[in-house]
Amino acid sequence: MTNIQAELISIGDELLIGQVINTNSSWMAAELNRNGISVSKITAISDKGSEIKDAIIQAEKRSNIILLTGGLGPTNDDITKNVLAEYFESGFIFHQPTFEHIKSLFKLRSYQVTEVNKNQANIPENCTPLFNSNGTAPGMWFEKDGKVIVSMPGVPFEMKGLMTKEVIPKLLKRFKLPAIINRTVMTTGVGESMLASIIEDWEIKLPSNLKLAYLPQPGIVRLRISGKGELGEELENEIEDQITSLRRIIPDLIFGYDDITLEEVIGNLLVNKSATLSTAESCTGGYIAHLITSIPGSSNYFEGSIVSYSNQVKHKQLAVNQNDLELFGAVSKEVVEQMAIGCKKELKTDYCIATSGIAGPDGGTNEKPVGTVWIAIATPNNLVSKLFHFGEHRGRNIRRSALSAMEMLRQEIK
Repeated sequence: MTNIQAELISIGDELLIGQVINTNSSWMAAELNRNGISVSKITAISDKGSEIKDAIIQAEKRSNIILLTGGLGPTNDDITKNVLAEYFESGFIFHQPTFEHIKSLFKLRSYQVTEVNKNQANIPENCTPLFNSNGTAPGMWFEKDGKVIVSMPGVPFEMKGLMTKEVIPKLLKRFKLPAIINRTVMTTGVGESMLASIIEDWEIKLPSNLKLAYLPQPGIVRLRISGKGELGEELENEIEDQITSLRRIIPDLIFGYDDITLEEVIGNLLVNKSATLSTAESCTGGYIAHLITSIPGSSNYFEGSIVSYSNQVKHKQLAVNQNDLELFGAVSKEVVEQMAIGCKKELKTDYCIATSGIAGPDGGTNEKPVGTVWIAIATPNNLVSKLFHFGEHRGRNIRRSALSAMEMLRQEIK
């Protein structure tokens, strides 16, 4: 089985000073991987001819495919085309189809074509131009010693159009590629190290052609199972068998597959039950409602939220007992359960999530340090609550509180 390796080179000073986030590379890597091409290296370099040449020289030693983005615009700092012509010892030719495309784009926008714009139709004579339907700079396909070097604009929607319509189809014709399959198992409820301990025996027994990667984030651990083989259908079945075995080991920790979000899962469950949801949020400040309503169609099951940040709102809007607020404090089992019941009643929903905690960085005590969070779920027939201790980082505490609350709800309605 031929192992085809690709390298991605992103060109632009703006990437190196943090002015622009390099989203191109992550998107390209995913597309290549989906089509059987492994990405071995991703590099960001400055707008210097020597840097571009050196990056290509080094990449040619390691990889079959080198994809460059950036530096193909009409201004003086866009030097990639000239550097490539020099690198491949090529003169320039005027590519009339590119110029006709430039003129048509400018006519649609009522712009005048300048000499600078016209110059974009000058391309190295030993490249194959790739039609850029979304912009004025064509992609350029070079071949040297069995290696493919492709240069594309750095503008994301131009690059994506070229990759989808031109580059990927040509690479599939040029190389015999294996099947690469990735499946992601979404888990929550335990951290990375604990999860690794639970599934250790299963992981050890994985076939040699499958690899497992742990991809943790606050409140969630993604398990990515990757495989490479000649026959895609057999590989898919093999991975699915392993996921079935994993599901037997951690059935309650798996909430979905392939990067589905908890808020999507919650929405599907509520739709299936024709049930409604509300939230009563203190420490999460409406973040759970934001996640729920980020899903299209959430108006079918989400009624609303009461962000009860102050004790006064908890008492007046959610009917939390004033004596309990004073006796137990806002961050307590007694209060958060009353919040859930009060909101469920006020907004007339089947389910309600309530949160109350100390997000930080201030406000903690010895008894209730920063990261202390109570969460309650009111259901049609039940009321459950749970105490969590998340840590000292405010943003992570809010995120983990929201995910934990939705997971508690999932367990109640699944």
